[in-house]
Amino acid sequence: MNEQTPKEEILFIIKELEADPAVSQRAVSRKLGISLGKTNYLLHQLIKRGLITAKNFTNNPGKLQKIHYLLTEKGIEERLRLLQHFLERKEAEYNNLKQELEQLDQRTHAKPTIQ
Repeated sequence: MNEQTPKEEILFIIKELEADPAVSQRAVSRKLGISLGKTNYLLHQLIKRGLITAKNFTNNPGKLQKIHYLLTEKGIEERLRLLQHFLERKEAEYNNLKQELEQLDQRTHAKPTIQ
């Protein structure tokens, strides 16, 4: 992915966890193009803020633990808030680009003035 704001990173992580609660941190890291350490940090912050819970689904000693990340009600509300913020930001970017394009179009189609 391209450069993202912290809010976008959190939104994309929440969306990944919602799509696949059993997704690994490494897979999230790869998909979002951020380091594994940053992914781990962000997941712990989401747990600390009560937006997700982590459930261990392997009780066998000596086996790798399988963790499922579950979105809480507070997490769903945060996802909606972040999505609204993301859409507002993208709409503003679109409007700015549209305005720039219109200005460029006016300059290229303007009649030359004779002096």
